[in-house]
Amino acid sequence: NCFSSLMNRDSCFNDEGEDANATRADWMPVVDISEDDSTYRIAAELPGVAREDISVTVDQGILSLCGERSSESSGRKGQVHRTERCHGRFRRSFRIPEDAEADTVKADFKNGLLSVTLAKVEQPKPRQIEVKVS
Repeated sequence: NCFSSLMNRDSCFNDEGEDANATRADWMPVVDISEDDSTYRIAAELPGVAREDISVTVDQGILSLCGERSSESSGRKGQVHRTERCHGRFRRSFRIPEDAEADTVKADFKNGLLSVTLAKVEQPKPRQIEVKVS
């Protein structure tokens, strides 16, 4: 699985622990992390979260996905028999790999799925050196 292989390579995209001064999250969205030759991709499931309630930031090599899902039960009348869906604030933070360009982060939100992409730094390609006879 992609997440495991990324974790084993210099611990890229590991969850970063909560800062002592950070507000505790009420729930944590699930994410998929993948890569190809030129980009890293993070897909986070955020059903029921409005676009304006999502924040994506990069600071000192840490990519953070933050936001809030409002509770629908606050305006309901009658008795609630079961509540299994989480609501409230969320925060997921990941240390980005050294070969990712933090300036290229793009985020797209559609149908409850937040897609974040980061371009990889183009690595110099090996070149053949001609050996001359003296």
